[in-house]
Amino acid sequence: MSEKHLLEAVDLTRHYSVSRGFMKPKATVKALNGVSFTLDAKKTLAVVGESGCGKSTLARQLTLIEAPTSGALRLSGDDAAGADKARLKLLRRQVQMVFQNPFASLNPRKSIEATLDEPLLINDTQLSKAERRERIAALVAKVGLRPEHLRRYPHMFSGGQRQRIAIARAMILNPKIVVADEPVSALDVSIQAQILNLFMDLQQEFGTGYVFISHNLSVVEHVADELMVMYLGAAVEYGDKKTIFARPLHPYTRALMSATPALKAEDRRERIKIHGELPSPLNPPSGCSFHKRCPLAVARCSAEVPVLREVDGRKVACHEV
Repeated sequence: MSEKHLLEAVDLTRHYSVSRGFMKPKATVKALNGVSFTLDAKKTLAVVGESGCGKSTLARQLTLIEAPTSGALRLSGDDAAGADKARLKLLRRQVQMVFQNPFASLNPRKSIEATLDEPLLINDTQLSKAERRERIAALVAKVGLRPEHLRRYPHMFSGGQRQRIAIARAMILNPKIVVADEPVSALDVSIQAQILNLFMDLQQEFGTGYVFISHNLSVVEHVADELMVMYLGAAVEYGDKKTIFARPLHPYTRALMSATPALKAEDRRERIKIHGELPSPLNPPSGCSFHKRCPLAVARCSAEVPVLREVDGRKVACHEV
């Protein structure tokens, strides 16, 4: 394992046991099924896929909210999957999260100063009150808010301002990694670019690595260095963003790309329609999980699970590529 990686996931898996009703045996939901990737300083890994593909489950693993069922998760070389409570507390401050809805993620009863002060009170107990205020004031200025905003409450701000506050809260502990779960999807389009640029400016200043979860490929193309496309809990294509956007190989990636609007005629792709619904993770198809909706599917696809392998400068899980 290379020490340069801020984050390394190896066959990360998360299964849930769920009840199917009275007197029936419990079923297993394979929400995350053997995902592997790395993340380096000042780099952004974008994770894309439709609802139910495992993006939010992955976010809970990376922020150490839940322990994986199996697999390895390392933060700067430290094993997070097998860490005890004391070690987990130290590791958790290295990974912070920015949520989709900034209003729901902020405590309406706390002023902005109290919201930003709380992580410091819990984690940096050696700091004096004056030192905490100094750090808060400096970060508030970096995210584009004014000193007088500190005395106000979340309901007094616009959606874009609230997301700036949420970003400040995530950055207050100088984390090595920030997981952003659809951080601009709840904002007006006119505000989205400002927030994305703020993310990128802070990344360059602090050297943070981002895991950027989104369904919006236009946003992903703007911010990402690497791209991981997920389908039913597993990665189907993973590699350099420019390589994948220039020539997507997996049929699911192609379909996602074809549905992305483009202003310029030369950037528009022929629309590829995917028929059918995303299968239930309670009862996934045999073989390749995408074969029932795939235009390239052959007999082998229903019987054999494709392995993520190197193809043309990226990794692809498809028998027909």
